[in-house]
Amino acid sequence: MLDSYFKISERGSTVAREVRGGIVTFFTMAYIVALNPLIIGLAKDADGKYIGGGDAPNLALVAAMTALMAGVLTILMGVVGNYPLALATGLGLNTFVAVGIASKMTWADAMGLVVIEGIIITILVLTGFRTAVFRAVPAQLKIAISVGIGLFIALIGLVDAGFVRRMVER
Repeated sequence: MLDSYFKISERGSTVAREVRGGIVTFFTMAYIVALNPLIIGLAKDADGKYIGGGDAPNLALVAAMTALMAGVLTILMGVVGNYPLALATGLGLNTFVAVGIASKMTWADAMGLVVIEGIIITILVLTGFRTAVFRAVPAQLKIAISVGIGLFIALIGLVDAGFVRRMVER
């Protein structure tokens, strides 16, 4: 039944191989449930509030929502989309929202921008424009963008760890 619905053997795989791949993917992505609350759960917005509007961070709630959304979206991608792809929050976007955007506005406004971004990306995907742009960007620039995002996250970690700090102007 699984093989006929998901066309596993037609794609050159086996049920056992897909189960092993799912287990490996689960453990590969499990870090997101621990890291995402540390990124957005500890950042304050412009009003000094934590995500959800509280005066104290609620890391358990952020972790629970991260896990719930990753689980629901991954199941939907498999069952509805019939595509073996796991989906979870993007740490690069979350870091940018927490550090670059939420500190200048409320969390509700920042999340509203994320929703608008999602709508725009959906429109670009449905029209085929995203694929055209993706093909037009040289491979070297794609690599540079990935490296830049990684360095941005690393810099934030170094600042939080106290290894890097702002210079005091005299």
